[in-house]
Amino acid sequence: MIISHKHKFIFIKTRKTGGTSMEIALSKICGDNDIITSISPRDEEVRKEYSQRTVQNDRIPLGKLGKIEIIHSIYKRKLPRFENHMPCRAIKKLISEKTWNNYYKFTIERNPFDKIVSLYFWRGGDKKFENIYEFLTKGGFSRFEGYDLYSINGIVAVDRVYKYENIDTICNDISEKLKLKEPISLPKYKAKSHTRIISDYKEILDEKSIELIKVIFAREIELFNYSF
Repeated sequence: MIISHKHKFIFIKTRKTGGTSMEIALSKICGDNDIITSISPRDEEVRKEYSQRTVQNDRIPLGKLGKIEIIHSIYKRKLPRFENHMPCRAIKKLISEKTWNNYYKFTIERNPFDKIVSLYFWRGGDKKFENIYEFLTKGGFSRFEGYDLYSINGIVAVDRVYKYENIDTICNDISEKLKLKEPISLPKYKAKSHTRIISDYKEILDEKSIELIKVIFAREIELFNYSF
């Protein structure tokens, strides 16, 4: 997740949608006062080399927290921070109304059928599960519904939800929206791409898995007209 005061945008990072690659690209145009959340150590090294920046300004000011949250942080001996996959509803509470209303808020979504297959291999695939249906029924998809990250009270709260399937054109559109002198570009490095064995999701999903995904991701499928 990134909040850029320099270019007035908020990037909501969803899961398994190329979010880390986009975050690395966006970090390159960030200023010293912008909020950049942490990523894995391996990805952080790539970001530092690519953009000359790493996680920064991610501590949440105590003045933005309620009494219970402050007590909890003292008890845990851990200062609260902006999180990598922080939902819109949480971000909105921690920034000014003017910032929320005036900054360009965007995210990326992906065909749920393709996303689940990518997630399946990332979580161990056939080495860990008997098949993808077992993975789904055991809650392997937990916390990977993107809709709850970019919506508030069931309503989409960002200005634009880009489709992962159009990843090659996303950078140009964002660059135009932000009026950048030079367009951003994704690094050649692709985080987590080494885990997937089968590229075509249609080759691995059976009928039971397809129907279950339709139920779990009903909102995303309807909103973006995704299909198997």
